[in-house]
Amino acid sequence: MEGPFSLREELYPPIEPYAAGRLALDDLHTMYWEQSGSPDGVPVLFLHGGPGAGSTPTHRRFFDPRHYRAVLYDQRGAGKSVPSASIVDNTTPHLVADIEALRIHLGIERWLVFGGSWGSTLALAYAVEHPDRVRALVLRGVFLCRPSEVEWFLHGMGRFFPEARQAFVGHLPEAERGDLLDAYFRRLTSDDQAVQRAAAAAWAGYEAACSTLRPSPEVAAGVRDGRTALALARLEAHYLRHGAFFGATPLLDRIDRIRSLPGVIVQGRYDMVCPIETADALARAWPNAALRIVDDAGHSALEPGIRAALVVAMEEFKTLD
Repeated sequence: MEGPFSLREELYPPIEPYAAGRLALDDLHTMYWEQSGSPDGVPVLFLHGGPGAGSTPTHRRFFDPRHYRAVLYDQRGAGKSVPSASIVDNTTPHLVADIEALRIHLGIERWLVFGGSWGSTLALAYAVEHPDRVRALVLRGVFLCRPSEVEWFLHGMGRFFPEARQAFVGHLPEAERGDLLDAYFRRLTSDDQAVQRAAAAAWAGYEAACSTLRPSPEVAAGVRDGRTALALARLEAHYLRHGAFFGATPLLDRIDRIRSLPGVIVQGRYDMVCPIETADALARAWPNAALRIVDDAGHSALEPGIRAALVVAMEEFKTLD
């Protein structure tokens, strides 16, 4: 970490969008989008986590409304986008193309890109495909969907949260526990909605329990809604099963395409969902990015140290040419 924070460290006050709409992406999917802050400000794109978590009003508050034109949207299957929790035609290339469609729709030439957890994955995937459209990146809780990271999510982090893992594994009959990912995916895509909902609650509860350094009712409450939990769990299982659709070329092997872009990587020292070794690997491959380690934080963007570091990064990028 580069010394104590000296700029603003708190989120900005609640704000309502000045514009919102829906963008048809294809014959099936329609995206919800919104803009807040200054219509003439510097554009910044917020990419939510999950996949499937959706954006929330709190996410608008990372950006100074006097300086930034903040663009938030819900990815395919998430939030207010429809159809909810759909995995049909839902891949990383689709999501990258959706971002470009939104940029063109809003008449934006270039923007900053801000994303955490899965949002960091998508931010990088977009940037390596369209580096000329990105001014800078602010990432948090980096996830690259490498096999070791998927294995950690399913098995490793439970070593530090054994009660959460017991609930996660215990939701499945003993005969189905040999392959947790496939077993959960079958249940999350079951024809029985009660089976879907129960599996989604177990999956989302496991992730929420492991997301903060200390127990957080606020984070846990964010996944209690059945619709939100199903979108989160089903889409996460879908993307994990397919290695985020990166194919034969891991995302980290394409970072050379953004080496010249400035970036800030904010990482909780005790992030159990996306361990620090991934952020470190990214920083080593991308020397133009500053890795800022928050020593008293886990994964959630709303933990005080993480929140402060993200706001400070956006303050610093006000001077970006």
